[in-house]
Amino acid sequence: MYIIKLDAIDSTNAYLKSMTSVTLPKDFTVVASEVQTKGRGQMGTFWQSEKGKNLTVSVFKRVNTLNIDEQFFVSMAVSLAICQGLKKFRLPKLKIKWPNDILSEDKKICGILIENVIKNNSYVGSVIGFGLNVNQKFFYNLPNASSLYLLTGVLQDKDEVLSEVLNKLKLYLGLLDSGELAAIKEEYQSQLFRIHKPSTFKTQIGETFSGIIKGIDNDGKLRILIEDDIIKSFNFKEVNLLY
Repeated sequence: MYIIKLDAIDSTNAYLKSMTSVTLPKDFTVVASEVQTKGRGQMGTFWQSEKGKNLTVSVFKRVNTLNIDEQFFVSMAVSLAICQGLKKFRLPKLKIKWPNDILSEDKKICGILIENVIKNNSYVGSVIGFGLNVNQKFFYNLPNASSLYLLTGVLQDKDEVLSEVLNKLKLYLGLLDSGELAAIKEEYQSQLFRIHKPSTFKTQIGETFSGIIKGIDNDGKLRILIEDDIIKSFNFKEVNLLY
């Protein structure tokens, strides 16, 4: 594992992606920064993080065993790795909110942004970015956000938290390399927030509807049981699960 630590950067994902445009970095190259000035979340959202309080990290993983249509297995493995890494810190009710937000007590503590590297129509690697709220105490206009400190009352050693997460990342991404796709999908589905429970969803155009999460497809679409016992699949741009 090769770790690059920075005081400040616009985006750790952008830093690693610029490296891939020249040549693929070493497998498991890690970039961690005390602050990101242009940290991003899913669909272009901004990741709010107080300097020095949280983990803003990106990891490059070479991919040799997955096809382009199997990209979501990386997201599943990363989500599970972060959940498992955080169990040491006794966070209550850890769950994965589809597609890959990490929740504790129904509050978001970690966001994940994965940008895949495609060369010559082949899937060759992933830039895995995550922002993990560790010791931040205040979140402005983010009622669903929290941190390890707020949930446990303990100021955490960020290096210890990072070490636990990276160790679990190596474990779960190794399972991908070994072809353990079915096991990863099964565990991911077991950890989904509100699976098998009546839930409310919002569409892109602002309409809401009720349904029950039944699982996911291999390409990451969410399978929802809606009216008339119909199961319909949605991608993350089509529907948002409300808290």
